[in-house]
Amino acid sequence: MDEEAAIDRLPLHLLAYIFSLVTSFTELAQASGVCKKWRKAVNQSMARRQSLSFAGWKMDDDSTSRLVHLAYNLKELDISRSRWGCHITDNGLYQIASTRCVSNLTSISLWGMTAITDSGVVQLVSKTSSLQHLNIGGTFITDESLFAIAERCHHLKTISMWCCRHVTERGLLVLVNKCRKLESLNLWGTRVPVDCFIALLTISPALQIKPIQLLLNAQNPPPPLLHAV
Repeated sequence: MDEEAAIDRLPLHLLAYIFSLVTSFTELAQASGVCKKWRKAVNQSMARRQSLSFAGWKMDDDSTSRLVHLAYNLKELDISRSRWGCHITDNGLYQIASTRCVSNLTSISLWGMTAITDSGVVQLVSKTSSLQHLNIGGTFITDESLFAIAERCHHLKTISMWCCRHVTERGLLVLVNKCRKLESLNLWGTRVPVDCFIALLTISPALQIKPIQLLLNAQNPPPPLLHAV
């Protein structure tokens, strides 16, 4: 009882600071249910966060969006799928797109989120005007998402499309042509021909295409075969 009384006497800002050090969302949820003061302190601790990662947690649309709504100073958001049972859909992206922090996000990772489609990605990136780093690798997005990114994310510096096998040369050309600050492009596992990389480098010679072998192939095409006379 003495310990409980002591922690209850802590000022709200100090209690919020303590909760900001807690990395377990389960423990934060439990703390939020103790009393009104603790719930308010947990909410304040979330509001202070500039980075959130749900990697390794079993999240769904509602739980993810609820936490992002609280973190209105957020700049970096990682909702990569790294655990079976993690199920975030377009509905979750719609909800995140309506949060206060979305226009301030500089980094988003949607890696491996196989339940999302172009619809959710387009809705999200339509609000992310400050975005600089985006990972949409391991998803089934198409050129439709790339067109939306090209229209809205003019500060984009890096984008990973690892194994995004439905993107085409057309979408990539629009992306690189409109995102003039783009520095790095990860196209490992895509089905884009080498000719596309040559075209991308023509638009942006300093662009770093990954994996490096794709860049080397584009810059140094093999010599033509000599046929025996």
